[in-house]
Amino acid sequence: MAVPPSRHLLRARDLCDRHYAEPLRVADLARAAGWSPAHFAREFRRAFGETPHRYLLTRRLERAAALLRDTDRPVTEICHAVGLSSLGSFSSRFAQVYGVPPAAYRASFPPARRHLRIPACVAKAYGRPGTAGSEKRPPAVAS
Repeated sequence: MAVPPSRHLLRARDLCDRHYAEPLRVADLARAAGWSPAHFAREFRRAFGETPHRYLLTRRLERAAALLRDTDRPVTEICHAVGLSSLGSFSSRFAQVYGVPPAAYRASFPPARRHLRIPACVAKAYGRPGTAGSEKRPPAVAS
């Protein structure tokens, strides 16, 4: 039984959603779908109404907006965290989508520290990369 074409496209779109911060290219997405890049780009646009590149950029900007609202991280750091390399391009694309530059977008929300309901030292400890509570589990006890 043949796999429906929509499954190929969903596989590629899931790759975009999971690895948006990585340097993905259309060729990588097409490979995940098992199609040629040109055929993949046409079918993706037909199915989702936008190009794969635009879909990936939208995912990155949505994540950047969430980080601007919920964290105090610098704009440059957020730009790189979502997979974009040029701060100028990030700022201009963000302003096109959200209507304001990233710093003005952040200023329209209350400071991120006001959202915290835990002591700042705990937030800082758990905010470090690789120190999330779920990653450090005690070793299994052999019986």
